[in-house]
Amino acid sequence: MKQAELLKKLLPGFIPLFVFIIADEYWGMKVGIAVALLIGLGEMSYTLIREKRLDRFVLLDTALLVALSGISILLENEIFFKLKPALIELILCSILGVSVFSSVNIIGSMTRKYMKGIEMNQAQEKLFKRNLRNLFYIVLVHTALVFYSAFYMSKEAWAFISGGLFYILFILYFGFEYFKNRNSIPKHQIECSGPNYELEEWLPVVEENGRIIGKAPRSLCHKGEKILHPVVHLHVLNSNGHILLQKRPDDKLVQPGKWDTSVGGHISFGEDLETALRREAFEEIGLENFSAKPLGNYRWDTDIESELVYYFVSYDFHKIRLHSEEVKEGKFWSPNQIEKQLGNGVFTPNFEHEYQLLKNRKIG
Repeated sequence: MKQAELLKKLLPGFIPLFVFIIADEYWGMKVGIAVALLIGLGEMSYTLIREKRLDRFVLLDTALLVALSGISILLENEIFFKLKPALIELILCSILGVSVFSSVNIIGSMTRKYMKGIEMNQAQEKLFKRNLRNLFYIVLVHTALVFYSAFYMSKEAWAFISGGLFYILFILYFGFEYFKNRNSIPKHQIECSGPNYELEEWLPVVEENGRIIGKAPRSLCHKGEKILHPVVHLHVLNSNGHILLQKRPDDKLVQPGKWDTSVGGHISFGEDLETALRREAFEEIGLENFSAKPLGNYRWDTDIESELVYYFVSYDFHKIRLHSEEVKEGKFWSPNQIEKQLGNGVFTPNFEHEYQLLKNRKIG
């Protein structure tokens, strides 16, 4: 999860505070401040040398530690120092709040900057934002507890609340999320590692509303396990309203030698609908730079697989070029020609079902 990765990057910024708490307990505030300052400077030097960047969160944490503890020493009132973790969390809470409740996603920008190469599809983006919202409320509640403990509780209670409790809350939350998501995926979708699976294409495992709940190798999705996975279909029509159909090769495992939808294929794990649609259109009929209109989605179950089908229509038929071994033949069929052959085993059952959907929408 991206939230866990981001938290992993932010937590080192709290190390100077925890070091101060321990050092202060044994050697007093001044020694604690000095030790924490050295730790903070050491962390910044490490990231600067190892990663060629300045860890601004550690810098902010260390600077606030020095400033507030300095004020506390000068005024002989430790309340200023005690409020330091709450001020840090207020900043974090503000960043989370802006990211969740406005169009400016600061956390999203940070993850893209520091974790390059990680992309999320629409369902993962939605889950990411939901977790950010939950984290916002957790940090908000914890910040309030730190403020309360600074004024009304013992130093030991404040040390636990501002330090250990912060980690405990996040560990509990991410642990709950992990087991909840793990338990929402059937066992065979999790324990499917093996030398053969590693070499396969992996497909997203989805619920009927399209929410991604896991992934599975392609062969496992085609073994009758009823693992619901998404596919894309494209119907290409010409100016006369005739529909392009492709003939499946005779050696196909599923529905060999039958006429099928213009374009059809799986969505790979991590791939979005549009990318999959354009990839499959080029691979099967050589179609590029086309426009397509989404018509909806439905569940399609057979003896060997369960698919969540997203189907589209396009009228860009001029640049079709059959160049794939996956397509034996392609030609345009008029609605009248299709009607005469329905139920005779000429077409795949999936196409016949989808053709009725097109008729109901008065397409073709």
